[in-house]
Amino acid sequence: MDNSHKTVVLAAGCFWCLDSLARRLRGVHHVRSVYTGGSGPAIYEAVASGGTGHAEAVEITYDPSVLPDQVLYDVFFSSHDPTTLNRQGYDVGTQYRSAMFYTDEAEHDAFAAAIQQAQSSFDRPIVTTLEPLGRVFEAEEVHQDFHARRPDVGYCQVIIDPKVSKLRRDYASWLKPEEERSTH
Repeated sequence: MDNSHKTVVLAAGCFWCLDSLARRLRGVHHVRSVYTGGSGPAIYEAVASGGTGHAEAVEITYDPSVLPDQVLYDVFFSSHDPTTLNRQGYDVGTQYRSAMFYTDEAEHDAFAAAIQQAQSSFDRPIVTTLEPLGRVFEAEEVHQDFHARRPDVGYCQVIIDPKVSKLRRDYASWLKPEEERSTH
């Protein structure tokens, strides 16, 4: 990876949603569903139990000269409800928290500014946490690019498809060319 690329780790509830949205954005080079922010076993069954402290998160590597940080942050905040603590829709628990995992003080400050800027779009206080990025564990293969591989799953149809439609409507100019032509 050259120096023009940047990697962020964000949690917005179930990682399948943000994974699917990030893959559609111009300038995004790599997306990986991960577990981070806790301790204990980093396997789906343990994380899903809520006992590990890990969040379902997405590691996004992108070129900020193509996809500005603020656009990525806007997509992040608009893809979930950052005003609900440890809950996104039917998904409840700390593993579904809204979080931004920072690697240094500059990234912490950038994330804090993004939260402050996003607050004007919400009636209730944003509860997105700023957490130091610790060890990152890649989620099982079944969770990688789940939406594209399993669009027939009910969760994808009911939860993710509307978010993809919203992304296409609200961020059309930031989509990869193949997304601009896609009707799915």
